Amino acid sequence: MLSQILDHKKTEILAYQKPEDQKLPKRPFYQALKNPKRTIGLISEVKKASPSKGIIKDLFSPEIHAKQYELGGADCLSVLTDSKFFKGENSYLSLAKRETSLPVLRKDFIVDHIQIEESDLIGADAILLIGEALDPSLLAELYHHAKERGMDALVEVHSVQILERILKEISPELIGVNNRDLTTFQTDIRRAGEFTGYIPDGSLLVSESGIHTKADLDAVKEFGAHAVLVGESLMRHQDQEQAIRILFGEAE
Repeated sequence: MLSQILDHKKTEILAYQKPEDQKLPKRPFYQALKNPKRTIGLISEVKKASPSKGIIKDLFSPEIHAKQYELGGADCLSVLTDSKFFKGENSYLSLAKRETSLPVLRKDFIVDHIQIEESDLIGADAILLIGEALDPSLLAELYHHAKERGMDALVEVHSVQILERILKEISPELIGVNNRDLTTFQTDIRRAGEFTGYIPDGSLLVSESGIHTKADLDAVKEFGAHAVLVGESLMRHQDQEQAIRILFGEAE
């Protein structure tokens, strides 16, 4: 699936058209997770669909979901902008950011410098860089380019081996461990535990995917996570504000 997505992304880049500058001021994504509202930071994801689950939210309104997330106490937002596989749009990110005061991550498959420019213009405060999708030297280039444009970068890895290669090039402030196996699409929240001792001092560990309950939050925190990225389990709820409170054990 990852190979399929990356192949298609290259064709999108060939047809790239520079978007209009949305003139949205930058917000500190890393700092919001370093100083979370609760005992563990929360990146809440605005997500309409996924390749493995299909349509997740039929009545989809990015600005409404984003506002509900903010009311529920999310620290940051993640917005899917990939159109072919996740039914996202660049406009969803701009809409979500305008409706809230939260920093926003652009969740997409970044493989080229023009996507850094695009992310900046649509209003992203941070981007996702996937270790399994990029040569470490290119990932480092894209990381520094994002920083130059005033954006943070969440560097996502699926194995210790990939992380070790990346750490030879850069020391990311935000390291995301994806609990979903990209080959089988199975999730295991214990995956973060495999990275104990490999996360540099000063880096924040973000546990991604497969988090549904307060017990899951407690578990990944025990494994060393400073923050979590949660999408599907929150989006399937009718009210995203209430979904966050249920996740943290503050409501039933």
